[in-house]
Amino acid sequence: MKNISILIADDHSIVREGIKNMLKDISDFTIVGEAENGIDAIEKIKKLSPDLLITDISMPQMTGIEVINIVKKDFPNLKTLILTIHSEEEFIEQIFKSGATGCLYKNAGRGEFELAIRAVCNGENYYCSGLSNVLLKEYFNKKDIANETPAEKKLFLTVREKQILKLIAEEFSNYEIAEKLFISVRTVETHRKNMMQKLNIESTIALIKYAVHTGLISVD
Repeated sequence: MKNISILIADDHSIVREGIKNMLKDISDFTIVGEAENGIDAIEKIKKLSPDLLITDISMPQMTGIEVINIVKKDFPNLKTLILTIHSEEEFIEQIFKSGATGCLYKNAGRGEFELAIRAVCNGENYYCSGLSNVLLKEYFNKKDIANETPAEKKLFLTVREKQILKLIAEEFSNYEIAEKLFISVRTVETHRKNMMQKLNIESTIALIKYAVHTGLISVD
């Protein structure tokens, strides 16, 4: 498995230490550096060329979003995961428009941190469920399609979530899905939970109905 090199940018040392402690036991994750402000983050990216930047949205001298806007042209392969405490639509829209490949609330647990990192480094976008709900609300308001079918929400599922949802709908167990996709059962369970939260669905039967309704599977 390819090692993932990570740069952490946050102006609070206790946050940086907390993230390092959460990730230190994951064998293929390597923290290659830290930055305490936006300018420092840019310098470290140029020097260290990490695979992933984990950055706070609010930092002195330059925000995480400004950092991403500056480095994405010179480092197109750099994956970016923004941390935030904000849930207001204007902040979420800024994050989405910045081109960040993922976003988490700062109070996310170790499991979701690992899930998000693996998703974005695998070429997917990852937005935690609360942020996805804000994006969906904004999308529906702008499109003026409040009465649109749930198919529109499919746009906000990651590639991996769609794969797992399709297999759930085909009645594979969590263990079988994990075997097919070469991931852990716990990862499957976390994806399932996140999908239910994103789609406001409370049962496996409802998930299967959703998969049929959005065309992920067909019914003969």
